[in-house]
Amino acid sequence: MILTTKTKMEKTHHKLIILGSGPAGLTAAIYAARANLNPVVVSGREAGGQLMITTDVENYPGFPEGIQGPEMMDLLKAQAARFDTEFFSGDVVEVDLSQRPFKLTLENKDTLTCDSLIISSGASARWLGMDSEKEYSGRGVSACATCDGFFFRDQDVAVVGGGDTALEEALYLANICKSVTMIHRRDEFRGSKIMQKRAFDHKKISILWDTVVEKVVGNSKDGMTSLKVRNVKTDKVKEHPITGLFIAIGHTPNTNLFKDQLIMDKNGYLKVTPGTTYTS
Repeated sequence: MILTTKTKMEKTHHKLIILGSGPAGLTAAIYAARANLNPVVVSGREAGGQLMITTDVENYPGFPEGIQGPEMMDLLKAQAARFDTEFFSGDVVEVDLSQRPFKLTLENKDTLTCDSLIISSGASARWLGMDSEKEYSGRGVSACATCDGFFFRDQDVAVVGGGDTALEEALYLANICKSVTMIHRRDEFRGSKIMQKRAFDHKKISILWDTVVEKVVGNSKDGMTSLKVRNVKTDKVKEHPITGLFIAIGHTPNTNLFKDQLIMDKNGYLKVTPGTTYTS
């Protein structure tokens, strides 16, 4: 099957538009297409969602040996395309949900309208918010081990975070890098027990408990050269010769488009009517 993604829509009005092309968006597309709703999936800038930067998916039924994230997304897209789902690569920059049909404005100023809209825009990686982090982004600092880990082969790196994402990043990097130091502000991880055990058992992974990042150190020539961290209990600051820092501290929902139009919780996630998937 040849899968095509359009960059220009031939018609502007559709029964159903799905914003987002991750697992949720493509699952919605499969069901909608089988119901003859002729869905259009607007993939946005990061087509495929977070699974595109995930290595082994081991907790999804039907794959006893696990499956790579990008491979799973290819299968989901092929399944949606089989039922004539259309795919569009543009990015929506503005929405008007005040009346039907709903109106979506694209980055090239074209507009689309639809009778129904499914929002599955996902979330983006959260950063620490330090100036030095921004300064060395792409020159030692990253939020994607599978994207950038290769560039740190045989180097000493660190991973910030305590959930499954951080543990997965550390385990992935341990196969590439000289050493991996996990930095966590608490004294225990939040991730699943099996992922914790794998990290604890790996000889290349060490852990700094009760610790936060103070500053990324480097220069214009070499990029990041070391990392300053602080123990939150003793307040002692120490500098480590680490040349790569991977941030894995959670995500921020991609819901800015719907601000002042749909009700959200304090973290920016859309609220739905209890027992349904309807927004406000």
